[in-house]
Formats: sequence, C-alpha cells, structure tokens
Amino acid sequence: MELLQKTAKIFGINLSKEQLEKFEIYMNYLLEYNSHTNLTAIKNPEDIIIKHFLDSIIITNYFDNFENNNNLKIIDIGTGAGFPGIPVKILCPDINITLLDSLHKRTVFLNNILEKINLQAEVIHDRAEILGKNKNYREKYNIVLSRAVAPLNILAEYCLPYIKISGMFLALKGPNISDEIENSQSQIKVLGGALEKVCNLELPLNKGTRTVIITRKIKSTPGEYPRSQSKIKNSN
Repeated sequence: MELLQKTAKIFGINLSKEQLEKFEIYMNYLLEYNSHTNLTAIKNPEDIIIKHFLDSIIITNYFDNFENNNNLKIIDIGTGAGFPGIPVKILCPDINITLLDSLHKRTVFLNNILEKINLQAEVIHDRAEILGKNKNYREKYNIVLSRAVAPLNILAEYCLPYIKISGMFLALKGPNISDEIENSQSQIKVLGGALEKVCNLELPLNKGTRTVIITRKIKSTPGEYPRSQSKIKNSN
C-alpha cells in the first residue's frame, strides 16, 4: 500500500500503518471475491488503489467541519463494493456511516469485508427510492455520498431526501458533465437543494479526471419524493 500512502499525501491525507493494513485486506478480499462474483470491472491492483481507494478518501477534503464532528452521519447511496463509503470509514473510523445497495450479493460482500477489517457500519439491502420514504432514514444525514450511480438529475432524487437541512450531497462523477449539471438544476431546486460548488481534480498516474459536485440542502424535500423508479426515469 505504499502507492496509496504516497498518493494520499498529495491530497493532504496521512494514512497510518493500521489504515494501510485495512486497505491491503480490503484489496485482497475484493480481488478474491470478484473472481467468482462480479463486483467491479477494475481488477488491476494499481487501478484499485487509485481509482477506488484514493478516489474515495479524497472526498473527505470536502466535508464540512469534518475533523470536529465525530457524530457525523453519512449514507453512501448505491455503494456497490463499498466505494466511497468503506474507504471513508477506514480513514475516519468515528463517523456513523450507512452503506446502501440494491443487490444482495454486494451487501454480503460489504458485511464480510467490514468484519475482516474490524469496522462497524450499517449495511442495508434496499432501493434508494424506497428507503428514502422511511422516516428513520429520511432527512437524517449530514452528508450523502454517491459515485457515478446515475445521471445527476436522477441521482439527486435518490439522494436529497436523506439529507438534513444544511447538509451536503456530494456526487462523484467523471469529466465533461457540464450538460448533466445544467440539466439537473431545476430538479435539484424542487428537491430542496442548491448547487454550491463544482470541483475538478486529476487522479495521479494519469488515471483520469474526477468531478465532485457539491449540493447544499436548503429546505425539506416535498413528501412525494422520491418517486418510484419508473416515474423517476420516465420524467427525466
């Protein structure tokens, strides 16, 4: 994990020996599990380190007052094999994090890897548009994370209902998404959000460009949202 340690420092992140060991276990188990159950198309160790691990932990640079808030509540929508949620939890073990995914094979993997690296997180097998109606999860989180799950106008409807007023929605996207951002603005406003900032950064070793879209929750999401999956997709 020397590569992860070295590249993380570029972004002002210092990883301990214990954290690096957890990432090592995570990568090895991901490769093992992925050999029989498809979780990720990225199979090269260097790419896993940069495109999954580093790409996930640098999102913490955008958190509000993160170092001073050990009670921070975060949910990772459509976490897949745990990105960005589990790397964020490894980096900042005191946060309260929920990992949500709609596929059972992924939640099995998530529970297994959390046990292997001795970290606690809530893992939920459900659809975002269904759980977003649940009063125990609706508008309960300081930060919602999601990485390349859907176009931003659709993703906003999945994610904004979970955020407390004044909380943040951080969407991790690839490059060249100006049209996607423009086409999502009216929907974000309806859902109670306001675009705050768009940040671009380059991953080391020419591994690509990352766009972080920061949306602030400024008012409660109307009760009819999120709608059913079919209605969301048919109206966008």
